Amino acid sequence: MTKTVKAAIIGCGGIANGKHLPSLKKLESVELAAFCDIDEERAFKARDAFGNGHSKVYSNYLELLNDPAIDVVHVCTPNDSHAEITIAALEAGKHVMCEKPMAKTSAEARQMLKAAKRTGKKLSIGYQNRYRQDSQFLHKYCEDGGLGEIYFAKAHAIRRRAVPTWGVFLDEEKQGGGPLIDIGTHALDLTLWMMNNYKPKAVLGTTFHKLGKKKDAANAWGSWDPEEFKVEDSAFGFITMENGATIILESSWALNTLQTGEAKCTLSGTEGGADMQDGLRINGEEFGKLYTKAVEMSAGGAAFYDEKQESEAELEARLWIECIINDTEPVVKPEEALVVTQILEAIYESSKTGKAVYFGE
Repeated sequence: MTKTVKAAIIGCGGIANGKHLPSLKKLESVELAAFCDIDEERAFKARDAFGNGHSKVYSNYLELLNDPAIDVVHVCTPNDSHAEITIAALEAGKHVMCEKPMAKTSAEARQMLKAAKRTGKKLSIGYQNRYRQDSQFLHKYCEDGGLGEIYFAKAHAIRRRAVPTWGVFLDEEKQGGGPLIDIGTHALDLTLWMMNNYKPKAVLGTTFHKLGKKKDAANAWGSWDPEEFKVEDSAFGFITMENGATIILESSWALNTLQTGEAKCTLSGTEGGADMQDGLRINGEEFGKLYTKAVEMSAGGAAFYDEKQESEAELEARLWIECIINDTEPVVKPEEALVVTQILEAIYESSKTGKAVYFGE
């Protein structure tokens, strides 16, 4: 008989209601047993939508963690509280799925990793773009050596005008930054995962706060208030790895460009290349000729009969819960997420000082 995992959500905002709760609700092996938010009304609404008659509601996460029946906690709060809540949950004997990024700072992320090792509990970070069909295909292709040694890559997280104007996204104190730490983190995680390279050597970065100063700006979610826009509107990084591989990271919420793309990567290896800019494409050389292959993600049959695929959020939730039940490693390891946070922090630091940041010094 499959074990029923009792899960709790801390932070019942948009990411919880849009991603975590619907995905966990579909799993027969999961009972959504507790909901917590500093705004208790939001916790009650989430409980009514996704819980059951036995689900509990809390406004204080420490009270929730005192419940010995809870097996796993999903942390869906602003970045500045990721470490505090995650470490407390691990110390209370809970497995933890924390939303991306791992933490606001690398020091906090390192403490989270230490807590996971100390307690023996599982910790994973919510990088759901690894679970997309194109990402899964490309990762297997890279893993099997299809691209050879990947020595150059680009991590893309570019929006032309899509600044999130709700919640605390524009609050540097709560979030630690803007598009770099919000969506650049997804692109970088995806790129490092494809390369299977987590040993950075040096980082040079720049951040800009240019368009965020404009009033009555065109934006997907309505004009922002320039007085509240405390984070960068775009950021860029040049990253070299210990083995000489090089990554260019580009991120923006607002940038005057037509070349947009989010949570995508471009890879160049000794045996071939790949990009996600216009669907998934593989390029290379064969029999003295260059080729480009477009990879179709659908079965290509009649729509009614095509196999219904899990969404990336659903696959993320299922594999995470299965790793708890089967006592296996999570897809997103905390050691990998820590490196992402270290690189993002180095880009911010480099932008402030005008100097490259060197690792291991």
